[in-house]
Amino acid sequence: MSEIALLILAAGKSSRMRGEDKLMRKVGKTPQLRRIAMAACATSSQVYVTLPDAAHPRAGLLLGLDLRFVPVPEAHLGMGRSIAAGVASLLDPRIHGVMIVPADMPELTQSDLALLSKAFFHGTDQIIQAITRDGQPGHPVVFPKSLFEHLKALSGDEGARAVLRSHRQLIRQVSLPKKHARTDLDTPEDWQEWLSLSHTN
Repeated sequence: MSEIALLILAAGKSSRMRGEDKLMRKVGKTPQLRRIAMAACATSSQVYVTLPDAAHPRAGLLLGLDLRFVPVPEAHLGMGRSIAAGVASLLDPRIHGVMIVPADMPELTQSDLALLSKAFFHGTDQIIQAITRDGQPGHPVVFPKSLFEHLKALSGDEGARAVLRSHRQLIRQVSLPKKHARTDLDTPEDWQEWLSLSHTN
């Protein structure tokens, strides 16, 4: 039976948070990283989380969850390296696709992840890209196994944009509610503004 892996990118430095770790910020009562990891684990039995190293404090947020850590000591080389390392760790032959999930998107829900996963299994040779309700492209993105070698060659801060550009004919867009596919929070001011609007998931 084919499966989809969910790869959560959590190896970044939160450099714009001025010393605070945005993935430890709470959404409701739950730290953001644990919240998105719990949603991923409820979606798939194949969940992978990139971290700067296995002893990083973020690992403590994930205790008790059925997932695998992927250390990325070269994460400073950009998101592309995290994607490459994560995809290289997907050795289970049952895995036929990977959903790239940025860890810093506080509006993503388990229902969103399940919707994208379901869409992928309607055509496992396609790229499934989340978009906002008004049509703006965003995240997560699901890539088929046929593109894994391209993903493993990534580096730099562009993430997987180059793969999307060169295989745009494979993209099928799936709409998520409101701005779930675009909301990420990089600074304390971003978080304060978002929390002041009383967003809940």
